[in-house]
Order: sequence, then structure tokens, then C-alpha cells
Amino acid sequence: MNAILLMLMGLGAMFLGYVFYSKFIAEKIFKLDPNFRTPAHEFEDGVDFVPTNKFVLWGHHFTSVAGAAPIIGPAIAVIWGWVPAFLWVIFGTIFFAGVHDAGAIWASNRNKARSIGALTGDVVGKKSQSLFMIVIFLVLLMVNAVFATAISGLLISFPSSVLPVWGAIFVALIIGQVIFRKWMNLGTISILGVIALYALIWSGPSMPLTLPESFMGVSDNAQWILVLFGYASIASLLPVWMLLQPRDYINGLQLFIGLILVYAAVLISGPELVAPAFNTNTPVGTPSMIPLLFVTIACGAISGFHGLVASGTTSKQLDKEPDARFVGYFGAIGEGSLALATIIAATAGFATLADWQAVYHSFGQGGVSAFVQGGANILQNGIGLDVSISQTLLTVMAVLFAGTTMDTGLRLQRYIFQEWAQIYNIKWMSKAAPATLLAVGSCLILAFGAGGADGTGGLLIWPLFGTTNQLLAGLTLLVITTMLVKLGRPMYFTLIPLVFLLVMTIYALLIQLMSFYQKSDWFLFGLDLVVLIAAIWIALEASSTLTRLRRENKERQSA
Repeated sequence: MNAILLMLMGLGAMFLGYVFYSKFIAEKIFKLDPNFRTPAHEFEDGVDFVPTNKFVLWGHHFTSVAGAAPIIGPAIAVIWGWVPAFLWVIFGTIFFAGVHDAGAIWASNRNKARSIGALTGDVVGKKSQSLFMIVIFLVLLMVNAVFATAISGLLISFPSSVLPVWGAIFVALIIGQVIFRKWMNLGTISILGVIALYALIWSGPSMPLTLPESFMGVSDNAQWILVLFGYASIASLLPVWMLLQPRDYINGLQLFIGLILVYAAVLISGPELVAPAFNTNTPVGTPSMIPLLFVTIACGAISGFHGLVASGTTSKQLDKEPDARFVGYFGAIGEGSLALATIIAATAGFATLADWQAVYHSFGQGGVSAFVQGGANILQNGIGLDVSISQTLLTVMAVLFAGTTMDTGLRLQRYIFQEWAQIYNIKWMSKAAPATLLAVGSCLILAFGAGGADGTGGLLIWPLFGTTNQLLAGLTLLVITTMLVKLGRPMYFTLIPLVFLLVMTIYALLIQLMSFYQKSDWFLFGLDLVVLIAAIWIALEASSTLTRLRRENKERQSA
């Protein structure tokens, strides 16, 4: 099959989903009100609560939730064939992710911009809140520790990406000042910012930068991890308008331009999908497609991490409530478009089936490297872009998005510690600096405590990220569904995704539990068991809460 047809079907379906389905959800289910005073105005402080242009806020939300996950997940999942990956990305984006992301913004916006974890206690119950906060902490710990490892690996493997990656931070700082102080209109500064960013990408191959392989006994990988956490801790304390917003915004523009280039190259070159539609000859050790497909591809279909960003930082910057549709739902469309491009790059970017099989020789192979390699080949064949420039462009895309996710992730982890401080009345922990130190410290303990001097400890618990993340998405949908029931509105548009995710997550956790037992990996076995108990608890809590609320609604209507 030709990749052009796959691209047109995928993009066309997501476009229709945004035009029609998101409009229905926004107007008939969430009933977004342009006259509602958002928390960004009510609690405006110039640091976290900042009313923001919806296009700039979309850039923040989209790039924060994207990270490297919509590249890694789909590029691994195509081992089962491109059809299952394609269908889950498209239908997951339209009916799951868009509703989940916009709904999380709406739910938080209606509760003084509190995080999903914090408002669970009021909406569902205190027991669920305690469980939710632990799951959130685990997800953020995994994301921050693993993305630091992924970024450091890419910076070492592709030294041409170092200059544009760090240069983008200085570009963002300048853009932040210009936008905040209104020295220039958004269109002009956007063009200048993109030009500056692509000039850095163009210069990258001629100015490769590396760290010493060892410095005072610390490897280059560990050096990058320490630098990244040092940067992320500073970024998490700065006002959002100074670095977080402009960096995410310019990265969002850069991604869309990158996607346009990839899709244009597909249109021009018309590559064939060399990978099988359904792979009936998977390598030995490849797990069952069902349910693992639905936890391998999280970002790009639906991801619990999105709910953390939506309710943690995005809702504090929402200027008008109807902006939640554009920021949340269209943000999910952007991520689905990236996942679709990844599927095409990882299946049509190789010359032959044998070349593809050489990469996908075992489960877990592919990932960012397949996206960079296959995408670079498509760009060269389609628009004649040099392979080294193409690889730098795609690597910078992956690193910048992983970096923006780290920025936001560490800020969210700081919020978690501050919310715990409020719940348990720990005054010293309620301040930003101590909470940030605790957030960074917990990540470094995992990275270096479990991973040794190389700092790769986050990879130890990464096998559980997919299931824990989807459990978090289920929790977010439970909060949204409960709010809808209390308001007497239709709940099935969120309840169906909630039930589907809980079933697939519990199924996947059982399969992983058996795998860890057979490998005598008792640490992951124990952690899997904890998450499994949490998932079953949440399923029972969801059933009990929703049944009770529906009964109460019927009693009120009949009274």
C-alpha cells in the first residue's frame, strides 16, 4: 500500500473529528461558557496563573504532552503491523484523547484550576484521591527520569543536535520577553523565532558538540542527565511566560513545520509501506497484540500524562473557557498527526521488508532511531534534503519535545509535593523551592540509585509506564464522568473510553505480572502488583460512585 493513501485517510479522519465531534463535545457535553471567569483571571499572579493567547497556550499544551512518547510508542507498536497501530492512533485520537484532554482542562477550570489528583477527593472520594496522587507521582517519576536518559542518549548519538537544542532555549527566552511585553505582534515574532530555530538546525551538523567521555569519573551520559535536571529545576521555578510558554510555542510551530516537510516528502516520493499490514511472523518473545498495543501506544492515542498537564499548568493559563476545545482537543490532534507520521516513517522509510525486519528483530526495537532513520530517508527521497540535515531535524524534534515534557513534568511534580503539603499541613514543603528540590531529588535517587553511576535507573521501572499511564487516564476519565453525572449530562462519551482503558490496563498488568514472575524480577513483580490492585480498586470505585450518583439523580427527578 502507498503511504500517501494512509496519510490522507489519517489526516482526513482527524480533521473531521475536530470539526464535528469536538464541536459536539464542547457545546453539548462540556457546555463551555465564554462568560465563565477562568482561574487564570481570578488568581492571576504573573507566575503560574497567566491568561494566555490560545495559540500560545496550544503550543505549551501540545509540546508538553507530546514529548518523545508519540514517536517511541507507535515506532515500537508497528511490530504487530501498521494497520493495528494506525487504527488505534486515529480512533484513539478522535474518541479518546481529544475528549480526555479537553475534559481535563474543563474539569480543572471549573474547580479553581486544581489538578485532577487534588480535585478527585471532592469529586470521587478521599480514598481515590490518595491512590490517585500516588499513581501521579509514579508516572511523573518515570517520565522525568526516563526522558532525561532518552535525551542524553540522543545528544550523544547525534552531536549535531546539541547546538539547536540548547540554542532554542535562548530563542525562547527572547520570544517570552517580546510576547509578554507586547513589543511585537505574535505573527512577526513567530516567523522570526522559527527562522532562528531552523538556522540553528542548519548549523548543527557543521558544529557538532560533545561532552568528555568521562569527567571526574562521571560518564558523558550521566553528565548530560545532571545538566538536564539542573536546567529543568530552574525552568520549573521561572514564571511560565518567561520560558515555558515561549519554548513550548516555538517548538509547536517547529513540529508542525517538520510534519509538513515529512508529509510533503511523502506526497512527492509516494513511498510504499514495506512493513506487513498484520505481522503474522513476529519475533520470538513478542507479547500478544491485545492488550499490549493499547498500552504501548499511549501518547498518540490517549495518555494519562495529558490529564496532568491539562489540569496542572494548562488550566492555569486558560483565557476563555471555549479555548479548551482548541487547546485540548486540537492538541490531541497534533499529537495524533505526529504518531501518524511516525507510523509512516517506521514502515515506509525502509527500502525493503528485509531492511525493516533487520531493525525489528525483537520486541522493543525501533523507537526514535527508526523514526529518525526512516523519516530521513523519506525527506531525502521526497524533497532532496541531505540525510545529515534530515537526521538533525528529526532528532531535534524528538529532543525538544522530550525536553519540554521534562520542563512541565518537573513543575507538575513540584505541584504534587505542594499539594501534599496542603493536605498534610507541611508548611515548609508548600514553598516552590523546597518542593522543587524534593522533585529533583526523587528523580535523581531513581536515576542514580537504581541505575548506578550512569544515571539510567529510570529505565528500571519503565516497563510499567504504559500500564500506569493508562491507569492514570482512566482515573482522569472517572473524574470527568463523575462531574458529568452530577450535572445531569450524558456520560457515555467518557464512560466508554474509561471502561475500555480499565479493562485493557488490568489485562496488560496481569500479563506483565506473569512475565515478571517467570523472570524472577521481584521488584517489578511487586510494583506491578501494587498498580494492579490500584486498577481493580479504581474499577470498583468507579462502578460504586457512578451507580450511586445515577440513583440519586433518579430519586431527585421522581421527587
